[in-house]
Amino acid sequence: MTAASRSTTIPRRAFIQGAAGIGALTAIGQPVFAQTAEYTLKWANNIPATHPSTIRIREAADAIKKETNGKVDIQIFPNNQLGGDTDMLSQVRSGAIDIFPLSGLILQTLVPVAGINGLAFAFKDYPTVWAAMDGDLGAYVRAAIAKVNLYTFDKCLDNGYRNITTSTKPINAAADLKGFKIRVPVSPLWTSMFKDLGASPTGINFSEVYSALQTRVVDGQENPLAIIEIAKLYEVQKYCSLTRHMWDGQWILANGKRWNSLPPDIQAVINKHVTVAVEKQRDDIRRLDNTVEGELKAKGMIFNDPDPKSFRDTLSKAGFYQYWRTKFGEEAMSKLEKYSGKLA
Repeated sequence: MTAASRSTTIPRRAFIQGAAGIGALTAIGQPVFAQTAEYTLKWANNIPATHPSTIRIREAADAIKKETNGKVDIQIFPNNQLGGDTDMLSQVRSGAIDIFPLSGLILQTLVPVAGINGLAFAFKDYPTVWAAMDGDLGAYVRAAIAKVNLYTFDKCLDNGYRNITTSTKPINAAADLKGFKIRVPVSPLWTSMFKDLGASPTGINFSEVYSALQTRVVDGQENPLAIIEIAKLYEVQKYCSLTRHMWDGQWILANGKRWNSLPPDIQAVINKHVTVAVEKQRDDIRRLDNTVEGELKAKGMIFNDPDPKSFRDTLSKAGFYQYWRTKFGEEAMSKLEKYSGKLA
């Protein structure tokens, strides 16, 4: 954690209290900054306005505008205002959106190796995550993304370790997932993992998750605790099983043509402030994870802490790791296993 992240922290309550003021500006799709600028950039995401990812990027946008004397105006469109994940990925590729943070596991549909961080139980803790994603593995993935004409910022946002929630029963072992209808993001690796665990996964964009749970299109889903709380999934889910089955982050992507059209000094200012924002966001998520379980329990969710062994064993027997080793290739897997250790 940097000195900057220690000196500027966001209390959890502020995420919620900020919603009314921010929502008034964003709910109707209007940008926060409306002044004329030399460079106007659209930044869209799938995250609620009160999530640390949105709050910290708003701070970065303000700092960038100030340092460039108003030359750069980054307009923030949170909470799927400009579409679902797959729609916004198409838009950032076409240039309709300039900057868009996206999970590597969804980006995997375009850049296959981008999903490698989502291999089940690959990262034992956060020091391992950041060593890999800020190190050789992250550099390898960014190089692959560059080949599809997208610019990738050096550091990815933290989306947290993922846990399973259900409306029907706790998940104590892999056997409890047999035939279970679970929402997963639109990603080959997510679908593969839950199929190999015996579940019945359905790919649904995050913008549609709440309604899919409410109408029982699916009976469960999986997400980090902070997302479960901020998106109010506890209203339509009763149980939360702390499987921590994968870590996920979001690469910050920019349209390559648009990024390359910016002068180097402008690129440097944007890069600097985005990096600061990411470091603060990571610290925010760490602190949220320390408190949000208690908040969710107070809202009625029932927690259990399953042993991961049955999940790992089931995946190994199903050939999950071997299949994805073949898909990602030995070079990519060696980059991952430098940090994760040998995966079965």
